[in-house]
Amino acid sequence: MLLLDDLRAKQRLYSQYGDTCSLLKAIMADGTSANVLYRLQAALARWRLAPLALIPHWLNKSLNGCVIGVKAQFGPGFVLIHPVGVVINSSVRGGRNVWLESSVVIGDNRGGCPTLGDDVFIGSGAKVIGALHIGHGARVGANAVLLRDVPDGATAVGIPARVR
Repeated sequence: MLLLDDLRAKQRLYSQYGDTCSLLKAIMADGTSANVLYRLQAALARWRLAPLALIPHWLNKSLNGCVIGVKAQFGPGFVLIHPVGVVINSSVRGGRNVWLESSVVIGDNRGGCPTLGDDVFIGSGAKVIGALHIGHGARVGANAVLLRDVPDGATAVGIPARVR
C-alpha cells in the first residue's frame, strides 16, 4: 500500500536523527495529513471517481495549504516534509522516494511538466518548471529555479539553477 510506504519513508527520515519513536513521530508530523489526503485523492481518481477526488483535494488545500493535482502520480515513499505552499501540477510524474520541502512548485511551462526519478529531494522554495527530467538520486537546492534537466546523482542550485 502506497500510504504505508510513505509512512515508512518518513520514519526513515526521523530515524536518521536517532529518534526512538520515529514511527509515531512520522504519523504525527507535519505533512502526514497532506500525504494521506493526496493518496486518498489519487486512489479515488484511479478508481474513476474523479469528482469525489476533489473532496480530499479541497481538504488538502484548506487544511494544509498544499495543492496536488488530482492526476499527479508519485511512487511509494513520497514524503511531504512540510506541505505548506506546495503546488504540483496534475501532469507531474514522480518515482519512488521523492521528498519535498515547503513551498515547492512543480509545474507546466507551455509544453509539458517535469518528471522526477527515484530518490529525489527538492528543497524549500524550489521551482521546477517545464518539460524536464530530474534524474535518480538528484537534489534540487532551496529556492532554486530549475528550467533544465538534472542528471542522475547531480545537484542543482541557484537562480536559474546550475547543475553541479
